[in-house]
Amino acid sequence: MAFTIEFDNEAEHQLRHGSHDAPWLTSMVMWSNCMRFVGEEPVTVGQIEDSARTITNWNGMQRWGYVVVAPDPSQSRPKPPRRDWLVRATPKGRAVRAIWKPLFEVIEKRWQKRFGKEEAGRLRESLAALAGQLDGGLPGCLPILGYGLFSKAQSGGAPETAADLPLAALLSKVLLAFALEFERESEVSLAICANVLRLLGEEGVRVRDLPRLSGVSKEAIAMSFTFLKARRHIVIERAPAALRTKLARLTESGLKARAAYRRLLGAIETRWRERFGDAAIRHLRETLEALAPNLFLGLEPYPDNWRAAVPQPGTLPHYPMVLHRGGYPDGS
Repeated sequence: MAFTIEFDNEAEHQLRHGSHDAPWLTSMVMWSNCMRFVGEEPVTVGQIEDSARTITNWNGMQRWGYVVVAPDPSQSRPKPPRRDWLVRATPKGRAVRAIWKPLFEVIEKRWQKRFGKEEAGRLRESLAALAGQLDGGLPGCLPILGYGLFSKAQSGGAPETAADLPLAALLSKVLLAFALEFERESEVSLAICANVLRLLGEEGVRVRDLPRLSGVSKEAIAMSFTFLKARRHIVIERAPAALRTKLARLTESGLKARAAYRRLLGAIETRWRERFGDAAIRHLRETLEALAPNLFLGLEPYPDNWRAAVPQPGTLPHYPMVLHRGGYPDGS
């Protein structure tokens, strides 16, 4: 979350200073699942999705001015499958690519300066050691969450050496591997559990407070509510003393789902200690715990950033909610 927000703030700042005719803003995720593989020469949708090991929001990326997606004019088939359509970057898209590409190294060097080169090096070393043992087909970014805010990944692409990956990709691979294992055994996604279910109980919580308490947008909260209400895990009701205030609380089944979430988190961490080695997981956890209290040091937006115009978060989500809206990890 912290790396992505800092990356996005810097990209937006450079983009606004470089052009007054910039495309609609999207997040770092859209580099990783789309623009990384698109240039002036056309490439098929299928080739991009296979290389990225995940999908992008094609309609959005075209509407926002980054790419052109169209059937291959040399094809004689009247309705070729979408995977065979050709994608090329627009001039605006190419300009943004030039800004995005070097920023992974820029932000990582900032982290080395801010947290200490040795501490940042330990983080990279711990993540690379773990990522090297994971499924090689995982994407180098967190995927856009689907219905129920579940994570999906698809195999494909060229093999990658963990030590050569950007820090953001290492963070994403390890976190996604944990989420996929969690969601194979949970009826509720990790994103909903970590950001919504975790905050609710038998007593009502004001709905309007949840974006502030969770760090994710009200739109992401609304999507979570849709899923949880369909399974009768929550109820939304008016507060007795303030009829215009809505409260969210867990039902009996919701309380059971929250308890199952907590148990499963512990069970998977125990498994990982057994699978990857107690020392490796302990080392990674200790490194992350040392960095976590200072993550907000790099999140102050530039005055020209969109984040400067909205209330600043008091917390970061416990799990990123990457939505189709632009790939922002807080669901913005």
